[in-house]
Amino acid sequence: MVRIGLMGFVAAALIFASGPQASAADGEPTVIVALGDSLTAGYGLPQNQSFPAQLEAALKARGADVRIVNAGVSGDTASAAEKRLDWALPDDAGAVIVELGGNDALQGIPPEGTKAALAKIIEQLKARGLPVLLAGMEAPRNMGEDYVTAFGAIYPDLAAHYDVLLYPFFLEGAALNDGLMQKDGIHPNGKGVAKIVENMLPKVEELLARARGDAGSGEED
Repeated sequence: MVRIGLMGFVAAALIFASGPQASAADGEPTVIVALGDSLTAGYGLPQNQSFPAQLEAALKARGADVRIVNAGVSGDTASAAEKRLDWALPDDAGAVIVELGGNDALQGIPPEGTKAALAKIIEQLKARGLPVLLAGMEAPRNMGEDYVTAFGAIYPDLAAHYDVLLYPFFLEGAALNDGLMQKDGIHPNGKGVAKIVENMLPKVEELLARARGDAGSGEED
């Protein structure tokens, strides 16, 4: 009787453990890594006003159990970020927002070089089964029409080729608005970041849904 009772207990435990709530990750927040440059890092802002901090607060206000990791480094080009990707991603990363390219454009790096570096990043992330949201940038008009056009094509081309989510312009709604930008005209202020988060939130929620739906099985974009 004792043996039967023990076996019954073990069987019940196994049945319970095989249910949808048995994963070791269940009950833990979904971790989204924001990989980027100074626009992600929060240049010139208190940490609680940075893009990752405000995005996390906005998602939590909508009921999401999420943690946003700030993996932004001021001055980073796409190539520099690709070189630090391995140590920038925590083991529990569930999805990644890629916001890079602004410094490439400011430095006049050839668009094909930026595109190649971003492609390497996306390939590595997809190899890890991580859903990706690619946030686009725009080149300054003084770089010339050919450069601006070629640079602008990077993001939709990569998103289509790798089948990842695309947010066309990270600074949408804030750029060229003096009330939403810092004095340098390059970085958003706290209100500008809030506007970016507001505009980008639906796409990030789509990323979050993919991360939850694809947990443990890789990305199925």
